[in-house]
Amino acid sequence: MGIVAGLDSAPDFTRIVVCDTDTGGVLRQGYAPHPVQGPDAGRSSDVDPQAWLLSLGEAASGGLLEGVQAIGVSAQAGALVPLDAQGNTVRPAMTGGDKRAQVAAADLVDAFGGRESWAQAVGCVPGAAQPVTKLRWMARTEPESAARTAVLLQAQDWLVWQLLGRPVRRTTDRGGASGTGYWAAATGGYRPDLVELALGHQAMLPEVIGPADAAGTTPEGLMISAGTADTMAAAFGLGIGLGDAVVSLGASGSVMAVHPEALVDRTGMITSLADATGMHLPVVTTLNAVRALRGTAELLGLPDLESLSDLAMKSTPGAHGLVLLPYLEGERTPNLPHTAGTLAGLRRESMKPEHLARAAFEGMLCGLADALDVLRGRGVEVRRVFLLGPAAELPAVQAAAPALFGAQVVVPQPADYAATGAARQAAWALGVSQGVLDPRTPPVWPGPVAQVLDPGEELAVGQAVRQQYVAVREQIHPGAFQQ
Repeated sequence: MGIVAGLDSAPDFTRIVVCDTDTGGVLRQGYAPHPVQGPDAGRSSDVDPQAWLLSLGEAASGGLLEGVQAIGVSAQAGALVPLDAQGNTVRPAMTGGDKRAQVAAADLVDAFGGRESWAQAVGCVPGAAQPVTKLRWMARTEPESAARTAVLLQAQDWLVWQLLGRPVRRTTDRGGASGTGYWAAATGGYRPDLVELALGHQAMLPEVIGPADAAGTTPEGLMISAGTADTMAAAFGLGIGLGDAVVSLGASGSVMAVHPEALVDRTGMITSLADATGMHLPVVTTLNAVRALRGTAELLGLPDLESLSDLAMKSTPGAHGLVLLPYLEGERTPNLPHTAGTLAGLRRESMKPEHLARAAFEGMLCGLADALDVLRGRGVEVRRVFLLGPAAELPAVQAAAPALFGAQVVVPQPADYAATGAARQAAWALGVSQGVLDPRTPPVWPGPVAQVLDPGEELAVGQAVRQQYVAVREQIHPGAFQQ
């Protein structure tokens, strides 16, 4: 039996799980919030990376890592850490979907010939969350910082480098690299020309190592695996494979699935990421998911989503013909950035609170089913849908999702799957180094404890509801999904 640890450095905290390499069983856990960084904490996307190290040290206190042989690192995606030639941070890390970078994103898209050119080059269109966009913002707004920037790392890369004692070699993995906007999953290579386009000059980029490779070993003999971004780590922790998709229900929504090849989508609706196993992880996002539910709850004077769910369950599938296109913030899938939501099918018999509540849930799920269909339309097989987020527990979601998605729905129990995925990666690297695991095949750990929901006899009803939604969408936004 070996012992490994996985740490997840989230935007607000660090969580560490210590696991048995053979069974994946969690032996112990640690947690610590990131230290508060001043009056703008929580509002600014600028973070001193030292906060991540302080949180990590606190989470690992009390002998948590005693006996651990290898550590995997997961961290928030898209957090750019610019370093100077001596390895010092040039400015605080830029994290999250940095709203300051929105103008820079549009600027970059135009500078490289439009959305299709970007999609062909690196499999994604720049957005405010991606490091390439933050480089453009820095070059335009903080030219002195941009001029001093010599090395580009992301959060997980920087943490791995620190754990190893800041060696000359700096590494990353395919999953993390694929979210930068200057590495192409289709070719497996960097696009230094895009770094120069954004930053104004070249910079050193971390070496992309294989999923089962070790980034190095600490002086104490502790192996550090490649690390990856939180999205890829969570997918690995959930154990998803071919035929599986993950639907995340946040204020906005995302749909991702495992696929054997990179998908280049000229419309830019698919972001072509790599996963933590050597496969690919195409992602489609929607701007509106749970925000449509919250808006409906406020409109109906309800205190919470549980009350909205209870009300929706008093209606029936199809909500008596009421259809909500939930494009409250505009929409990305389909690409309708300046549109608004639509409520259609109003008749005297449909004008009841429970039908509006039901239409909100069906509209949200049909919007995500549209995103699933974008992937299916490109040959991605979807047999199971893992449904994540607190809203996945709502009865109205669970009642409608399997039939609307046309697939078995799995609702895992809440857990830190990113930390588990990081630990599984560490177990893989350790096993390969010991000669007991194949670098092409990760360790088999049990899947999550979950509810499993089948569409069953409701499938035909769900597909009729979906057709009702699509008919309204095509009437209001004809050709929105034409490729």
